[in-house]
Amino acid sequence: MPDATRILLIDDHALFREAIARLLAAQADIEVIGEGATVGEGLEIVKSRPVDIVLLDINLGFEQGGAFLNLARAEGFSGKVLVVTAGVSKLEAGRLLQRGCAGIFLKHERPQLLIEKIREVMKRSNGVEQDDTNIVLRELNNGDPEGPRPFTPRERQVLCGVFSGRTNKEIAHKLGVSESLVKAFVQQLFRKAGVRSRAQLVRAAVERYWKELEDGCEGVWN
Repeated sequence: MPDATRILLIDDHALFREAIARLLAAQADIEVIGEGATVGEGLEIVKSRPVDIVLLDINLGFEQGGAFLNLARAEGFSGKVLVVTAGVSKLEAGRLLQRGCAGIFLKHERPQLLIEKIREVMKRSNGVEQDDTNIVLRELNNGDPEGPRPFTPRERQVLCGVFSGRTNKEIAHKLGVSESLVKAFVQQLFRKAGVRSRAQLVRAAVERYWKELEDGCEGVWN
């Protein structure tokens, strides 16, 4: 397929990679030329063969996929990067767009829209069109111009418990609530922070929500 768009998938979830690879393989104008679960694996592929677009998840277990952007450019990669993720904060979305990603696609969208997005990105010149940037940021914030909602006092308490290594059961006992309620709060924290695991939430807390920890944790978990 000499005219096909050559795509590299970087995602730490093998089932998701396989599902997207099958979806894209059915398109006559698209060719999946490689898959990776880490930034390092992705870099090895772009160094060894031509890639037009990288579909990049930014939450790669304990690794931040966004690091791929600068590292790949340093290796001479001149293709485009489309971030495909479960969620991302407004601040992080802005940083990704500033660092050169061609767009952001949310995993809960219909698969056909991903194919359309890939084709749309390939038609553009390098860079992100301003209209698209504004649309992405507005959608990520559900139309809220003030950005992500702040944590509630109870969410801060649960966040502090997660940050200090407590289990849901231990957090529930300390706060005097049910374990199922704590689980619900943890899932809500995942959505607000744009992460999918407790390890990623801890990292996000250190990088982006340290003030929330300072304001909400003092004395709670001593």
